Amino acid sequence: MTADITSLQTFLADAGSLVVLGGAGVSTASGIPDYRDRNGDWKHAKPMEFGEFKRSDNARKRYWARSYVGWRRFSTARPNAAHRALANLESSGKVDTLITQNVDGLHQQAGSRSVIDLHGHLGKVRCIACGESQPRSAWQRLLKKANSAWHADVFRYKPDGDAELASHSHEDFSVPACSACGGVVKPDVVMFGESVPRPRVQQAFSAVDRADALLVIGSSLMVFSGFRFARYADAQHKPIAIVNQGRTRADDIATLKVTRDCAEILPAALGLIAS
Repeated sequence: MTADITSLQTFLADAGSLVVLGGAGVSTASGIPDYRDRNGDWKHAKPMEFGEFKRSDNARKRYWARSYVGWRRFSTARPNAAHRALANLESSGKVDTLITQNVDGLHQQAGSRSVIDLHGHLGKVRCIACGESQPRSAWQRLLKKANSAWHADVFRYKPDGDAELASHSHEDFSVPACSACGGVVKPDVVMFGESVPRPRVQQAFSAVDRADALLVIGSSLMVFSGFRFARYADAQHKPIAIVNQGRTRADDIATLKVTRDCAEILPAALGLIAS
């Protein structure tokens, strides 16, 4: 038994109720790459900005060509031990709400019920103009029909369903318009340069209000949309535990910092609580 496991077990046992804030590190054991290294710096080129996606036909071709290929692998990801441990923690009555920055839906697949998808869900798309929404599976079929003769080799897979292709392979890729109004279709996620919808933010703040402590799992908190909840919990003098393999933006306000793989240490800590 290591000191890290014991410290985390004590934190979880002492907390009356938790709000959990999860990030990309929760899903890496499911085969979904994360964005940042142990120092919190980008591992890859920064994802496409919403403004570029909205104004540029070429940018949309590049995004959807890469995502069309990447989705085939992304959509086969399954929950890992960290997802299951958090679902078990909720079922035991310890977790009030899980706020996830991920867009993969794996927490729900693992059995978590009180989940706020802070940045949306890649399993849906919607029209920017009219708001028409449809499942990603239906959109994939439309992309396949529009690009039946198109092919591109994958150099590597990247976070959130992105795939690195040959630099000009997207130029012959065709992106359908919205079938309802002819508008631009985007993934139903908060892209870089977009703001999280205010009602969703307020729902997350309310969850922090209700909970006695905050548990941050697998997130560097370098993006303000997640960091603000750690800062909010600290302002209320609520204890904060962080489990992340590298530096985070909230290290200086954490009650407990555990630099370990969350898929390994979280199930171990829960095992001690249950025993």
